[in-house]
Amino acid sequence: MYKTILDYVRRNQLFDRGDRVIVALSGGADSVCLLVVLNEMKQEFDLALKAVHVHHGLRGEEADRDSNYAGELSEKLGVPFSCVYVDAAGYAKERGMSVEEAGRHLRYEIFEEERQRFEGTKIAVAHHGDDQAETILYNLFRGTGLKGLGGMRPLRGNIVRPLLCVGREDILAYLREKGISYCEDSTNSGIEYARNRIRRVIIPQVKEQLNARAGENIVHAGMMAAKADAYLEKQAGSLLKKHGVWKKEESGSVFQCGIGTEILLAEDDIIRTYVIRQMINNVNQSMKDITMIHVESAAALLFGPADRQIDLPGGLIAARTGKEMWIKKKNVEDLVDNHLDVCLPNVDFSVFSYKKGMEIPKNGYTKWFDYDKIKCALSVRYRETGDYMTLAGGGRKTLKSYLIDAKVPREERGKIPLVAEGSHVLWVIGYRISEYYKITDDTHTVIQMQLDGGKVNG
Repeated sequence: MYKTILDYVRRNQLFDRGDRVIVALSGGADSVCLLVVLNEMKQEFDLALKAVHVHHGLRGEEADRDSNYAGELSEKLGVPFSCVYVDAAGYAKERGMSVEEAGRHLRYEIFEEERQRFEGTKIAVAHHGDDQAETILYNLFRGTGLKGLGGMRPLRGNIVRPLLCVGREDILAYLREKGISYCEDSTNSGIEYARNRIRRVIIPQVKEQLNARAGENIVHAGMMAAKADAYLEKQAGSLLKKHGVWKKEESGSVFQCGIGTEILLAEDDIIRTYVIRQMINNVNQSMKDITMIHVESAAALLFGPADRQIDLPGGLIAARTGKEMWIKKKNVEDLVDNHLDVCLPNVDFSVFSYKKGMEIPKNGYTKWFDYDKIKCALSVRYRETGDYMTLAGGGRKTLKSYLIDAKVPREERGKIPLVAEGSHVLWVIGYRISEYYKITDDTHTVIQMQLDGGKVNG
């Protein structure tokens, strides 16, 4: 197995000679294997290693056992070690996210801090081939393009994943052969998280009932998708570099990116979506909460009447004028119906995993919705003909009827901001939300919408 990993590291150029590497060490089999392999590989690349363990303040004595073992193993191997304590539960509550998501965020934050303190060049994490298959399926089930189907990349920024070429059984066999112990995390055996259900239920059933090599085949398909994604990114980048227009703030950051509609329409559909993705990333400097639904909704503007726009996560707008397509940061000039005497509020969107028992905000400016029920891009706008809401029991009611029943004066009805998916209204801001999108016991993912500053009017 060592040779397989070494070949993979060389093929993907994961390390340069003299790299200083932070090794994420939980104490579980995967991270223990990672540390042992990299310690064996030190001379090959002249690596300097430091193991870092993050204690999340969860699981009581079991977590203490893990951190103690991680320290003992590091000492035995002669690798410098740090243990960092965090309050994952408190962090999750403070930011309205799941404990699982909070833990992941804190881990990578700490790894980066430790990298800088160590004057390191890389952070090595222990994701393996089975994790890759799980990630690809998770992305596929949630809705994704080639980028998501490509799964985790062996090298992204300063994060390296040397174990993606081997599976869990390979890792366990390697540790048995070496006579090296490891810790078991009891929470990994549960199936309350979506990823755990894929790992513990779906993939084993597919292997048993369809193909024992299903996991390997999923990973191989992911590798092909990743190669196609890299090629398409390159093609889209060349097109945008040649024909794109950027508007920058004094600081140099891009606040608008545009391209001619005729240029986009002359390209294949797949290239169009990749160009729009790059435009979004240029303006937002991130693809957080951006899904293929948003990209495809922006691309759809090319085929309808001109002078239309849709809202995107992160305070962005996709807008099509007569001859140009723009991705821009939202400002007063860009708001729909800006002739009205009130401005649309800024609504911040965030997406995170939901676990039963999480406390749903009760205030009037923060709302949670079932993200899995949303199929199209959301818009923050004023009412339009045909708007409706879903009532308890599944019945529909036109927005006009609801506002009349709520005794909203006629002259005020057009000034009430909404969040809508097409004509289906999720939230009449300041009033109520649609029953259809409410959080239930079957909810897996939440999209939180929060008014900027907790105000309805801008």
